Formats: sequence, C-alpha cells, structure tokens
Amino acid sequence: MGGDWTVGEERATLNKEGGRITYRFRARDLHLVLGPADEGKQIRFRVTIDGAVPGPDHRADTDPDGRGIVNEHRLYQLIRESGGVSDHTFEIEFLDPGVRAYAFTFG
Repeated sequence: MGGDWTVGEERATLNKEGGRITYRFRARDLHLVLGPADEGKQIRFRVTIDGAVPGPDHRADTDPDGRGIVNEHRLYQLIRESGGVSDHTFEIEFLDPGVRAYAFTFG
C-alpha cells in the first residue's frame, strides 16, 4: 500500500487522493471488495497490469484504459486474463480520497 491510509482490522481507508495498492498475483480473475467511506460519494480509480492498461483483460468494473468508479460497497470485477494464467503485478490507484478496501478475491 502506498499513500495515506488508516488500516483497521477489517478494512483500510484512504485519507488522501493518490493512494495505491500493488499486489502480485497468479489467477485468471482479480476482484477487490471496495466501498466509499461516505455513502453516495464516487471515487475514481485506475488499474494497471505490469505497468500497462488492461486493454482486453479489463472486467465489468473497469474500461480498457483501466478506469473505474467506486460508488457502493460491493465486489468490483477488475481483471480477467484473456490468455493463459501467469504471474502479474496489479496496481490500483485511487484518484479521490475516501475509499475503503476490504479484500481481494481471485478466480
């Protein structure tokens, strides 16, 4: 994690924009449970895989350029590898403060 976060037992809350989470993974699908600290707030984010936009590997909650919005508490579908499963470095950067990050899930 990079940036100004408050980390609790069940979640981490971003205090200032520009925070990021970097994670090394090996799976076809990468999801993250997220939500806004303040209901109704929209928090913009951008994801990359190995430093590049996901392109065809984007999922329901990101566009091919890796952009998305957190606007409710739920599981966000971020990446689905279109090729074979291999090791990758995932990064999500939050462009606005106030996101709550709970847990990664994989498929």
